[in-house]
Amino acid sequence: MSGVLSSAGSVEALLRLRRVEEFLFHEARLIDERRFEDWRDLYTEDGIYWVPSEPDQDNPVDRLSIFYENRALMDVRIRQLRHNAFWAQIPPVRTRHVIGNVVLEEGGEGAELCTRSSFVMLEHRDDHRRVFGGEARHRLRPEGEGFRIAWKRVDLVDCEGTHNFMSVPF
Repeated sequence: MSGVLSSAGSVEALLRLRRVEEFLFHEARLIDERRFEDWRDLYTEDGIYWVPSEPDQDNPVDRLSIFYENRALMDVRIRQLRHNAFWAQIPPVRTRHVIGNVVLEEGGEGAELCTRSSFVMLEHRDDHRRVFGGEARHRLRPEGEGFRIAWKRVDLVDCEGTHNFMSVPF
């Protein structure tokens, strides 16, 4: 048996990491399947979704962000995505996420877990393709057998670049 798997603590850590990976894969799948309400419901009542517009941006308030949403603003976005006259969704955007390099970090509040992962998202609409990539950080709050998202930060590799309209979450 390898040294990594020989202690109960290591096995426990590997199982926790796997549970987190499965949660992140599930979140991505909800977006790809356009199940935006289910995606929003992964967030805690005070949950925040943030996409900074600058590398190493230290807060969402003093600088413009690409997205900075609480659940109420997520609801506004979802209503737009569902509206039959929303021009940015005619035809609807299709996405596919690839999530990898998932790690657990120290620093969660109480029982919360902090994660980092890399992602690539392919977006297709009306014969146009875009590729986004970057790093996602989550602060996950255990709830029952699963988690809820207390905070998510998405750092795009080209965050300071010029982007056309973005409507689907990363």
